[in-house]
Amino acid sequence: MNPLYVGIDVSSKSNVAYLMKPNGDKLSVFPISNSLHGSQQLVKRIVSAMDMLQLDDLHIGLEATSVYGDNLVYFLREDGNLAKFNKKIFVLNPKQVSKFKEAYSDLPKDDYTDAFVIADCLRFGRINKEVYMGDYRYDALRKLTRARFYAVQNLTKEKQRFLNLLFTKYSSFTQTKVFSDTFSATALAVYEEFESADQLAYMDLQELTEFIREKGKNRFPDPDAVAHAIQKAARSSYRLPKTVNDSVNQVLSISISSMKALETQIKAFDKAIAEQMELIPNTLTSIKGIGAVYSAGIIAEIGDINRFPNQASLAKYAGLTWKRRQSGDFEAQNRHLTKSGNRYLKYYLCEAAFSLVRCDAEYSRFYHLKYKEVNKFQHKRALALTARKFVRLVFRLLKDNQLYIPPEAK
Repeated sequence: MNPLYVGIDVSSKSNVAYLMKPNGDKLSVFPISNSLHGSQQLVKRIVSAMDMLQLDDLHIGLEATSVYGDNLVYFLREDGNLAKFNKKIFVLNPKQVSKFKEAYSDLPKDDYTDAFVIADCLRFGRINKEVYMGDYRYDALRKLTRARFYAVQNLTKEKQRFLNLLFTKYSSFTQTKVFSDTFSATALAVYEEFESADQLAYMDLQELTEFIREKGKNRFPDPDAVAHAIQKAARSSYRLPKTVNDSVNQVLSISISSMKALETQIKAFDKAIAEQMELIPNTLTSIKGIGAVYSAGIIAEIGDINRFPNQASLAKYAGLTWKRRQSGDFEAQNRHLTKSGNRYLKYYLCEAAFSLVRCDAEYSRFYHLKYKEVNKFQHKRALALTARKFVRLVFRLLKDNQLYIPPEAK
């Protein structure tokens, strides 16, 4: 096979294309706008080069650069002028391209050079990952699951910022864990509606109990005890100067609004994902604890399971592999989880695995066994290993298109 290699350096406004002959010689290099017209001109130049060199195989590559290359990939997938060629499109990991470029010690840093490096990566062929060319339903689902991923990440960060500020206003609240859920509706009402620790500490206990009962919608079994615990924590909290206290109240109120808005976003994403999943039948939802959202996040990133030859290749794609360190007679016992891989797939696999720990006896036993094996990073290690075990189940269910039967039910 002697393909034409096309390396494309993508940016928001313009792209640079490097056309490389099968033997590695430069055919041409040129800039084009990152637009429909620019992409049409790129295809014309590619078709002309293929006809001139009388080639049938075409390899096109670009780096994964946020959203700037997505439209180009869609266009190159669908353009009919390239249909007559054996076309493959590759989106390369920027880290891999950067490491590959280090082999060329005297290369400058510019768009034309970067396009050449990408084309040369294609020619060597060791680090390529072809873009999945299958059902567009997976692309549509991926937009939703990735947007939800970022909403969840933003909510986590907002909650952490909130906790830091909450310590400033009510230092003892975070130390004594007054509420079982720090972010429950009742807890947020207490943080937001009382101006200071003094106001909470010395208000009438019966009034505070009524407040807790009302905001908790009578769900607290002992609201008097909760009110007493709140006052005790408020009395032992630091007191702030009024000016600082007023600013803290403003920021806490805004943060609470942000968290509520993000939670609303996540619920909207969950609803849209569930509707989209009705178009993609799968067997993952047969697993107790794995609903539409987690199965969607996994399915969207995997696409067609048949593009993975085995469960190990799927685990590697998800970044659930551990680096081996060996030299001579030395073999390291401690291995670090690889930092590469599809972070969205890894996230949804880990979330689904942790849900299984709560719902499935086998996975619960496995997680707690791994948790007790070490004294550091117990949860992170146990969860990663449980997710790796879960990969084998995902691969088999999707590959065989079969429902999950728990071991105790067999």
